Amino acid sequence: MADGTANTSVDAGAVTVSPEGVPVPNVQADPAPAPVVRNKPSWASVGIFLILASAAFIYAKAVLMPVVLAFLLAITFSPVRRAMERVKIPAGIAAALITLGLLFGLIGAFAGVSAPLSDYVANAPEYIEDASDKLRSVSETVEKVSSVGDSVEIAAAKTEDVQTVEVAEPGLAAKVASIAPIILAQIVLTLALLFFILASSDMFYEKIVHSIGRFKDKRRAVRIIRDIETKLSRYFFTITIINAGLGVAIGLAMWAMGMPHPYLFALFAFVFNFVPYIGAVLGVVLATVIGIITFDEVATALLAGLAYFSLTSFEGQFVTPYAVGRSLKLNTVVVFIAVAFWGWMWSIVGMIVAMPLLIALRAFAEHIPSLQSFGDFLSGRHEEIETAKEQAREQVEEEKRAAPA
Repeated sequence: MADGTANTSVDAGAVTVSPEGVPVPNVQADPAPAPVVRNKPSWASVGIFLILASAAFIYAKAVLMPVVLAFLLAITFSPVRRAMERVKIPAGIAAALITLGLLFGLIGAFAGVSAPLSDYVANAPEYIEDASDKLRSVSETVEKVSSVGDSVEIAAAKTEDVQTVEVAEPGLAAKVASIAPIILAQIVLTLALLFFILASSDMFYEKIVHSIGRFKDKRRAVRIIRDIETKLSRYFFTITIINAGLGVAIGLAMWAMGMPHPYLFALFAFVFNFVPYIGAVLGVVLATVIGIITFDEVATALLAGLAYFSLTSFEGQFVTPYAVGRSLKLNTVVVFIAVAFWGWMWSIVGMIVAMPLLIALRAFAEHIPSLQSFGDFLSGRHEEIETAKEQAREQVEEEKRAAPA
């Protein structure tokens, strides 16, 4: 002080009172802020969320199915739309060309299968009776060889029961006709949403990036979007080419064997092969059943199913693994469970979108350090896991170098 008096003070809680009676804030006396405790979600809450999400997907499948399909198709055809923009084609015209191409493809496919399918549905009772007679003869032969005579009558009675039940086939046709408008509405909604997403160019991606705060997170979001887009486009175009080749091979094999409507088998093989594992089984069953209806000998019909099985097995074991590459391989057990789960929720559409959704989920997990373990679980091989980890480490180092000081 100016008069030389010693400056003593008395602590009065949150302030310090000087001898002159002037309160002075005591900054050092303020307690340290309590640490923020962030509670991680428990397994119970995660399980409840997954159950509720599954119920929502099932309840709202009429709306969610076309939305998910539209976004997957938009991600797949985004590189095509950008290529058209580079040659001075506006985004709206490019979107219209892509959408109309898909629409005309669907119309051509339906026109090609409508006539033979209508024939099979209309003559279903006769076909079933003929197939039952052929199978009964085989069953009787086996029963005679095994010397079990009583079982022949039981099998014949069961066969007759099946015939009386299956004769009511017009009910199936009526049911198909009743759900046709719903399927048509979902196709229209999918194509319309696909057109608007493609016509908006990269606006949807830009909105996602702009909604993220930090610059580092923006860079990561862009990298995730590009990676998902690249992998899905590569997967769809590669699988489409492979399935087209498989369809041609199966169509030629059915034609050489004298099967009716070989182009129908080619189209079914093309579509069914988008569903891992289950699609091949459905194709083999279909070829065997139609072979039993067509040929007099059951052994010849089994050759049709065997030819279908041989071609799909060769494609699944050698062609697809080589063409798809390591970056798109997934855990086979996870793929089978995902196909079964999405098939239970969304039937055939769920089986088709199961694989692309897994690829997108794995690509997302590879860019998030906290999800590395989950991405490793989805991967197919240990060497792929090491590659993903190395890529993640490189991305973290790049983000550190790019972060502002």
